[in-house]
Amino acid sequence: MTPPADTERYKNHRFPSEIISHGVWLYYRFTLSYRDVQELLFARGITVSHEAIRQWCRKFGQDYANRLRRHRPRPDDKWHLDEVFLTIHGERHYLWRAVDQDDNVLDILVQRRRNKQAAKKFFRKLLKGLQYVPRVIITDKLKSYGAAKREILPGVEHRQSRYLNNRCENSHRPTRQREYRMQGFKSPGHGNASSPRTGLLPNTSARDVICCRRRSIARKCGTDLRGGPR
Repeated sequence: MTPPADTERYKNHRFPSEIISHGVWLYYRFTLSYRDVQELLFARGITVSHEAIRQWCRKFGQDYANRLRRHRPRPDDKWHLDEVFLTIHGERHYLWRAVDQDDNVLDILVQRRRNKQAAKKFFRKLLKGLQYVPRVIITDKLKSYGAAKREILPGVEHRQSRYLNNRCENSHRPTRQREYRMQGFKSPGHGNASSPRTGLLPNTSARDVICCRRRSIARKCGTDLRGGPR
């Protein structure tokens, strides 16, 4: 899968889409800062500022994540749901996350509460655009899940256990690592923007999602992503 065909989005950028997509992929695939990505690209002969990389991620990151969702195979029918708190400007928020039995991140949502209404909102976001419902969902013992499931997914089996949901709890680790590297999220939207890509991008090969055609890059910029300047 190649970078987006809409060349207008890359029109006024100094670098071709292959380098931009590779920089965005590096940032979201690994727990890196913008300056880390800057140094990695510089080692390959590409001189770009960390601020430019930040702008690339803000402009293109969500688009790449959306493309991943559209092209990924159908998730399994056994879903694990969990929530973890985030402190944003001194206020507590909750990051809701769902993964399937193969650890593929289905979706995330940052909300201020974890009550029934918040759980219903997350369920609706999860089911939006799907042509099927899960066979079973597994959560911790938070009562909001049960109350929301009875209204949104009344025919789905619901297992609640403190220990069955480790799969989803482990999926929070990249978000915690990102939070540490960024010294905290600056807004709920920031947490929402970082986590889905962090969760989605690692599960797909860079060759499949953000195509880095090395020969094309070498022709356009005189560089080689593997070995610096040609």
